[in-house]
Amino acid sequence: MPRLIAEAPADAIELQDLVAELDAGRFDPKDEDAFASWGPSLKRLANNRNFLGDIILAELKQRCDSQVRGNQYGAPVIMLHRADSYFIRANLWPAEADTLVRQSGIDPFFYHVPHDHNFSFLTVGYLGPGYWSDYYEYDYGQVTGYLGEEVDLQFIERSRLELGKVMLYRAHKDVHLQLPADAMSVSINIVETSPCTAFRDQYRFDVSNRTVAGIMTRTSLEPLLLLAAHHGGGNGTDLLEDFAARHPSDRVRWAALKALAGTADGLDDRIAVFERGTTDESRLVAEMARVTMDKLEQSRAWVETPRVLEAAA
Repeated sequence: MPRLIAEAPADAIELQDLVAELDAGRFDPKDEDAFASWGPSLKRLANNRNFLGDIILAELKQRCDSQVRGNQYGAPVIMLHRADSYFIRANLWPAEADTLVRQSGIDPFFYHVPHDHNFSFLTVGYLGPGYWSDYYEYDYGQVTGYLGEEVDLQFIERSRLELGKVMLYRAHKDVHLQLPADAMSVSINIVETSPCTAFRDQYRFDVSNRTVAGIMTRTSLEPLLLLAAHHGGGNGTDLLEDFAARHPSDRVRWAALKALAGTADGLDDRIAVFERGTTDESRLVAEMARVTMDKLEQSRAWVETPRVLEAAA
């Protein structure tokens, strides 16, 4: 489960104080102990019971202009500060019976979606009873990441992010199945950020079957590959062939291969593209290509039925 930060200072600081400390200190998100050492500072910010309300009121007075310009997340997230190697945010966690959930659903809050994170972050319970989680751990280095792959998920416990509780979620190690808070709650995070984060896989898991159920990481590169495939002409095809063969990211190679397959004339040609992928040195690309080929073969009768009917007519 996430690493619990036991130290609980009683004094309070302002947001700008925390930012100044982070900017002046040794903030190294790759060093677990160094990252955990910022837990007491985050707790001091959480001891300030007024700062977040003041920020929210100021945002409302300016029609949330800074959130519109600088917040890449949805409505449940309030961006508080952004720097080169980290950002600070507040997260809203409504109860399942709250109007917000009944009108918008649970998707924006990732409730009931077991997942890990491709970044580490510190979190503290700031308001309310806190969300619940079933916590698991796994060995990222032993997982390839293809759909249906078996994972040795170790259940640790069910607990919640209570008021003042500080934890460090460790990238590619801690998995949680997040459950709704009993009442509206708020957490505050210090989150690591890096240009390479988008290329580090974040998984969704099937905890009942202990398997990988999906890859949650998305980048703007993937839809651009689809555009290149369908509207880039020969240059687009050449680019995709190069990406599929040589891009350093396994997931980008797989996305390029899928984009190429999407332009194939028929089912057999599409299968042939994926068959090339089964020889990729990456187990992720090879296994995803194999799984996709199997699904296409299983759907062959359904795909080819319209042509049979047209010929008969």
